Amino acid sequence: MTRIIDISVPLQSQMPVWPGSVGFQLLPTMRLDAGDIANVSQLITDIHVGTHVDAPWHFLTEGNTVEHLALDDLIGPAAVAYLPDISSVTAKDLAALDLPKNIKRLLLHTRNSKLWADGVTEFQEDFVALTADAAQWVVDRGIRLIGVDYLSVQRYRDSPLIHEILLKAGVVILEGLNLTNIQAGVYQLICLPLKLVDADGAPARAVLIEEEE
Repeated sequence: MTRIIDISVPLQSQMPVWPGSVGFQLLPTMRLDAGDIANVSQLITDIHVGTHVDAPWHFLTEGNTVEHLALDDLIGPAAVAYLPDISSVTAKDLAALDLPKNIKRLLLHTRNSKLWADGVTEFQEDFVALTADAAQWVVDRGIRLIGVDYLSVQRYRDSPLIHEILLKAGVVILEGLNLTNIQAGVYQLICLPLKLVDADGAPARAVLIEEEE
C-alpha cells in the first residue's frame, strides 16, 4: 500500500506573499449563473507564490530558466528532516542529520509549517531559512534539490548569497512547502513546476509518496 501526501500550499487570494508581490488573483471572466456558456477564469499571479520552484535565472544572469530544469532532480527519493527548535538552519544543523549517503533531495520541516497549519495569512519576517554555510553544505554534500517550508530559502533580511550559492551549483530550490504532520524519513518526491518558457521560476504541485506496510 502507498499513501500520497500533498505538501503543496493551496493557491488563493488570502495567503502570505513576499512583500511587494502582486500575490495571487483568480478573476471570473465568464460564469454560468450570469448566463454565459461556461465558467471561465483569469489567473494573475506572481511566479514566486505558494509552493514554487526557483530556476537559476532568478538570480543568475546566465542561468537556465525553469523549463530547462531536469525532471530527474524533481522526482525521486527525498529525505524529510525535522528541525523544530531552530531560528535558522546552519551547516552544523544539517551535518547532524545523519542523512542516508545516497540522498540527493532534502526537505526541511521547521516551525514554519505551523504557520500553514494555523492558517496565518500575513507574511512573517522571522521565518526559518538557511544560512550561507548551510547552503554551501548542501552543495558540498551533493544535494540536488533543497526544499523549505516557507517562501524563501534565505532569511528575510539576508542578501541573495544563499540563492546564488545553490543556483550556481545547479541545486533546485523548492520553496513554500507545507510539511505539517510529515514525519522525518525518506519518501518519494514528485514535484512538477509549470513548464513556463523563459521564466525565473514556476508554481508547483509537490507530493510525497509513502510506502505503507
